[in-house]
Amino acid sequence: MSEDLKELLALPHHVKSFAKDSYLFQEGDKIQHLFFLTKGKVQLNKVSSDGRELTLRICGEGQLLGEVYLYSPDAHYMLDAKVKEDATCYLFPIKELENELQHNSKLAAAFMKWMCLNQQKTQTRFRDLLLNGKKGALYSTLIRLTNSYGVEKADGILIDVHLTNQDLANFCGMAREVTNRMLADLKKQQVVSTMDGKLLIRNVNYLKNEIQCEHCPLTLCRID
Repeated sequence: MSEDLKELLALPHHVKSFAKDSYLFQEGDKIQHLFFLTKGKVQLNKVSSDGRELTLRICGEGQLLGEVYLYSPDAHYMLDAKVKEDATCYLFPIKELENELQHNSKLAAAFMKWMCLNQQKTQTRFRDLLLNGKKGALYSTLIRLTNSYGVEKADGILIDVHLTNQDLANFCGMAREVTNRMLADLKKQQVVSTMDGKLLIRNVNYLKNEIQCEHCPLTLCRID
């Protein structure tokens, strides 16, 4: 969060805790709040009519989240925000935010930058999913996870989030069985392994070369 955007934290709000597997909001709910995550992790998902799930982001401590359609009184959420780890949030009423943005040009500019950055992240995610095939979808997801939640270790970069193969499949919009096969191939090549139940990326450059990485700024090449 930029220094200018931190002015948002002074707005009227209330604090609420959410247990794992509960929801901050669900698709179809009326948009009433902007959320600031002070603890835990929350994943944003889209579920299709036939039950398939696409995970777009995992947000962590210190991040804003929520679909914000300013000055649109009838706007509704298009995603689900599911709590992955017990979470605590500041909830900012949208009406309070709209009123403040009308009178605070500095905060308004910072908020617009935040919205544009999120839009760019989403665009680059869909570029990877649509243009690079299944392999590109998985490899780019692993790269983004290292940028967002990676911890340097002697043997590589540890993704410090517990993720199942189904979780990874949901990020890529493909079947778990396909993800299982691709991860098994990467393990055979010693590109990835596991440590304490988490993924260890042993050769991130291999992943980047395989998808002809465009070396996007780290502000965009993220999963949070």
